[in-house]
Amino acid sequence: MAMIFQRAAQAPEAASTASDDGPGDGLGDLEAAAAQAAACLFRGMGDPGRVRILQHLLLGEHRVVELTAHLGLAQSTVSKHLACLRECGLVTSRPVGRSSAYSLTHPELVTRVFAAAEELLAATGDAVTLCHTSGLDAS
Repeated sequence: MAMIFQRAAQAPEAASTASDDGPGDGLGDLEAAAAQAAACLFRGMGDPGRVRILQHLLLGEHRVVELTAHLGLAQSTVSKHLACLRECGLVTSRPVGRSSAYSLTHPELVTRVFAAAEELLAATGDAVTLCHTSGLDAS
């Protein structure tokens, strides 16, 4: 997976010669699949409600009712977001009585992603808020 990001960090000449020369954008099939998987991961984290849930789960395990109370979101919204985060492999659950307790599958990695996002946001300033295509599906 990281290969797509490592290649992007190379000099343009090295990246183009290192690719498998797949159709269109010069990415090989594996790199295109890695880019698609990364886009799905970012899309999974691409909702403010899901980001807030991830931030809250960094504090520890929570049930839906607790997340609802802490975040001020509807129970159905929290459940929908948790289902998405579980599909992405970011969140896991375990039964607790008649409910479930949710936690991050890899809290240390989520912490690193958030730290990188903060660094990137600091570097780009308000530009991200001006991005008019941020809500559009590119496919």
